Amino acid sequence: MGKIQIMDEWLSNKIAAGEVVERPASVVKELVENAIDAGSTSIDVFLLEAGLTSIQIIDNGSGMDEEDALISFSRHATSKIHQEHDLFRIRTLGFRGEALASIASVSKMTLITSNGESGTYLELEGGHVATHKPGPLRKGTDITVSQLFFNTPARLKYMKTIQTELGHTIDLMNRLALGNPQIAFRLLHNGQQLLQTNGRGDVQQVLAAIYGVHNAKKMVSFNGESHDYKISGFVSLPEVTRASKNYVSLFVNGRWVKHYLVQKAIVDAYHTYLPIERFPIVALFIEGDPYLTDVNVHPAKHQIRLSKEPELLKLIEETIREQIRHVIRVPQMEKKEKVAKPATEQLNIWKPAPKLNVEKMNAIVEKLYDVQTVQEQKQLEPIVAEPVPTVIEGSWQPTPMMEANPPEEMTLEGLEEPREVLQDEPIKEPFPALEVVGQIHGTYIVAQMEDGFYLIDQHAAQERIKYEFFREKVGQVNPNERQALLLPLTFHYAADEALLLRENRQELEAVGVFLEEFGQSSFVVREHPSWFPKGEEQEIIEDLIEQVLTTKKADVKKMREAAAIMMSCKKSIKANYYLTKEQMETLLQDLRNADNPFTCPHGRPVLIHFTTYEVEKMFKRVM
Repeated sequence: MGKIQIMDEWLSNKIAAGEVVERPASVVKELVENAIDAGSTSIDVFLLEAGLTSIQIIDNGSGMDEEDALISFSRHATSKIHQEHDLFRIRTLGFRGEALASIASVSKMTLITSNGESGTYLELEGGHVATHKPGPLRKGTDITVSQLFFNTPARLKYMKTIQTELGHTIDLMNRLALGNPQIAFRLLHNGQQLLQTNGRGDVQQVLAAIYGVHNAKKMVSFNGESHDYKISGFVSLPEVTRASKNYVSLFVNGRWVKHYLVQKAIVDAYHTYLPIERFPIVALFIEGDPYLTDVNVHPAKHQIRLSKEPELLKLIEETIREQIRHVIRVPQMEKKEKVAKPATEQLNIWKPAPKLNVEKMNAIVEKLYDVQTVQEQKQLEPIVAEPVPTVIEGSWQPTPMMEANPPEEMTLEGLEEPREVLQDEPIKEPFPALEVVGQIHGTYIVAQMEDGFYLIDQHAAQERIKYEFFREKVGQVNPNERQALLLPLTFHYAADEALLLRENRQELEAVGVFLEEFGQSSFVVREHPSWFPKGEEQEIIEDLIEQVLTTKKADVKKMREAAAIMMSCKKSIKANYYLTKEQMETLLQDLRNADNPFTCPHGRPVLIHFTTYEVEKMFKRVM
């Protein structure tokens, strides 16, 4: 008898479940996406013990008849593609036909479904049908998954804590709700509501439900279009930041995906507007012909490949940057307001477990997600890893997963007409004409106007002025204008890296860096473009070479940008340097003429506004 045999279907389903069903959130994702594909307008998700005990999903979609219900648990059974051509025009969230068979193989499942004409009730255990009988005629599907991984104890053993698994599911539901604002979603855990959207089709209403009305009001819409793609969405003002990129949500033709280069283009659009290692809240929607996208990269369907990627990245970066330029304004003094505790502090995970420690959960989940993001980015692109974020200013900042179900002071009623609320607010405050009053500690300039006074960081102010000067200066230099070195610079690399450099040498030559071979795996550079800052030549050339090794392309624009920032910082006045009144007035006038007078090149605020009312309120002169 031969050694090779056809694998039993039940066994192959369990193997497939290893890729499709990683944790309870994976089950929720597959089942909710099926409900969305079925045309549902209302989807409810009920969890017990983060889904490890029970996951129930109820929708009002098209449902199934008896024949479809029975065959739906067979591997590769799908209603979404019928021929090879369909694979290149996928418009549904699911299409592989693996999810139901994989989930059923590692759980006990109950399915109640009806197309409005006939109802079906099924019970399955480990993928085998145990009970089959007629069901109620309510149109839609009610599916319950219990005792997940009951027959794969190794997988169950390595599940994370209840808090962590719940965090994954909340994050997933937040993104599904953002991508489908026309559907009313509810998420409940142990009877506690964590998310609710109204299904009116307004993305900003969903943002308010997830992040709170206060943050939703500080997000502005944008849209752009090219020959192949349309983009739209919401971005937060530079004053609203987070410690992680996980608050950047990307949707391609309605599907939430992860794409490192698109995420990077979004962050680049905020260049010089955000502090270092701080990131915005963004919901970006990309629409394009399905022929331009490939979602069949991994069974989880999180990864995607895009055609005409450079043009798309340029469109995203330029559109968002232009919108940010229009809405940037002077930071106000942060008002201390009493805010109700987040609903997550009231979660009762399971008994007799103690009350959920939200700060600990925040740290665990943020660290977990940043580590996973780094690993996924390394698989997609061999580029730098993310630093693990920390909680700043000694206050708890909710993660993307935990900013669900805003407390009573942040309910949806506070944002009935969000677009009009934003239109009532000033789009951009021009830089005011200020009267210099004096200087504090040789560091901060005090200036006044009718409605209050301003504190200006003199170093940040001059840094912005110098940055714009140097940015223009180095941008006008011809890369062919080169300067000879008295002593050549030598660079040593591994054999495979040296081979890659030889193949892509023209990329470096295009930006004015000419490599001469110096031995088997070494190179020398005898001249460089004249715009390279003195003393920084070797570091800049190493950065350019590193870009070629990782992306096979040298971006001289980014190198010049970095050089302009570095030169502006070194040549700006420092703290504890006292200025005359004339010098302060000149500095403020130059700042007023700057393209962006509100933030320094590193994204820190240049000036802060204190209104007369706020000052009088602090001194109890007004109530």
